[in-house]
Amino acid sequence: MRSKACWLALCALLGVAAASQNPGAVFLMIWPAARPTGLGGAFTALADDASSVYYNQGGMAFLDGTHATLMHANWLPGLYPGMYYEYAGLTHRLKDYGNVGVNIIYLTTGETDVVNERGDFLGRYTTFDVAVAGGYGYSVMPNLGVGVAAKFIYSFLVPDWVWKAMPELGIDAGGTGITWALDAGALYKPFKSLNVGLAFANIGPNIAYTSSGESDPLPRMMRLGLAYRPVDNDMVTVALVPEVSKILVGMFYDSTGTKPFGRKLREELRDAWKSVGVEVGAIDLGALASTPDSPLESTGKLLHARLGYFEDLTGQRGGIVLEKDGQTYHYGLGDVFTRKGLGSFKSIGLCFGIGVQYAKFRFDLSMDQLIYDFPTSNYKFSFSYQF
Repeated sequence: MRSKACWLALCALLGVAAASQNPGAVFLMIWPAARPTGLGGAFTALADDASSVYYNQGGMAFLDGTHATLMHANWLPGLYPGMYYEYAGLTHRLKDYGNVGVNIIYLTTGETDVVNERGDFLGRYTTFDVAVAGGYGYSVMPNLGVGVAAKFIYSFLVPDWVWKAMPELGIDAGGTGITWALDAGALYKPFKSLNVGLAFANIGPNIAYTSSGESDPLPRMMRLGLAYRPVDNDMVTVALVPEVSKILVGMFYDSTGTKPFGRKLREELRDAWKSVGVEVGAIDLGALASTPDSPLESTGKLLHARLGYFEDLTGQRGGIVLEKDGQTYHYGLGDVFTRKGLGSFKSIGLCFGIGVQYAKFRFDLSMDQLIYDFPTSNYKFSFSYQF
């Protein structure tokens, strides 16, 4: 059936197919919100809007007022035309008691046709995944915020009527998975121009889809990032945002039992997702309109441009794609700078984004289709507001 094939494809696209045990609920690894996507997913050390409930709960501690973000994406229509992805996040300041936040993530691959071995059409259903999270962030120090979040996860792959209509599959029930998980993060600001972010995601029980009790681990992850602002004035702000993300499932797995630890460590470092983002903001209308006699509060930069580089060499996404002897290969920046004769340039895993902000409203658009090898479009639209 198509739903099973779809989720296997998603596992491969998200870089988990080579692990010793493939995670379930892989939709939890997809970047929500347009702004982080434009930075190649590097947002753990920024986390300064309502998407911080997902990326780094420690960032919630520094937010004032109420922040809301809505996102829509027709996600990878080149893979499945009916697939789309939604995100909604909200944070609220509790005066001197920190911030609370909630979010909801929804992904569907669209309608699935059920056809038996004889080619008979038996019906149609819609697969979907949903996660609902609630979080809390608090400033334990003026420059250090920590936070946690708990999430409920529901994954619907196959309805029970399919098993009854197709007894030849030998499955009586299953196709729905339910579990929960915890996230935790910290955001440290040692200097005005530098942030350090660390986050752990999806730490919780396995998710089971079959009646036999067999289960899959959640896509447990660790993210470590920096955000450095070499330029920050009334006219222009520039942020450099490098980040490393590591899937913790199957770490140091060795089916042969013969690999030395040093080799396994190098393989794990190579397996990590690596991102580098650049965000440029220009023109502060409040600063331009202010005078010494009548200073106006900054309303934020009007225009934003974002560029991100992303590499996931295990999942064959992004990186530097080179062609040799009619075959294409994904390499990291380190490979290109230290090795010769790898092949001719074909593509590079770049993400792009733009944003327009007026007063407390911001619209963001991003695209990351260049990190995938197959033809597709992949646009994300976000609307954010601060109350």
